[in-house]
Amino acid sequence: MDEDRIKRLIRELIIELGEDPTREGLRETPARIASMYGEIFGGYESDSELSVQFSEDSDTVVACDIQFYSMCEHHMLPFYGKIHIAYSPDGRVFGISKLVRLVEKYSKRLQIQERLTKNIADELYSQGVRGVAVVVDAEHLCMKMRGVRNDALLTSSAFRGIYAAKGEREGVITLIRRKAPERPQV
Repeated sequence: MDEDRIKRLIRELIIELGEDPTREGLRETPARIASMYGEIFGGYESDSELSVQFSEDSDTVVACDIQFYSMCEHHMLPFYGKIHIAYSPDGRVFGISKLVRLVEKYSKRLQIQERLTKNIADELYSQGVRGVAVVVDAEHLCMKMRGVRNDALLTSSAFRGIYAAKGEREGVITLIRRKAPERPQV
């Protein structure tokens, strides 16, 4: 990303909105936005983190409530929520941080929720696991603060491998949707 170009473009946008980019509250805004865009759109620079695996067999591994923030490609407004990932290893497991990094890789891009869900499922399934289930629950500011102005929660899902079969899909959804145990107080 060309940070200097972004600063110039944001300065021009501020002017087009009818504001004075030299006034105190806006003077550093182009630099702040350019820096922020480097952070929130860092998914374009990310490589797959799934190459680190450990020898271990398990029937199903479930990671629930992975928090994410993304930007809707239609209105460039945030959507955010929780991603739940289940996979059936084939003798190798991934570290939990690798699943979080996979979520960040695809959520830190201009995105739509349905593609985000599919991208995560496809990349995880490409690593040789027997099955993958990804469920994403998200709120969209493009729907909350403009247009229909509604607080609806959107859920999307993707199933690959053994979880594509109806019986297996229902079982893994039950695992994902079960009430999580209370977290210990620290």
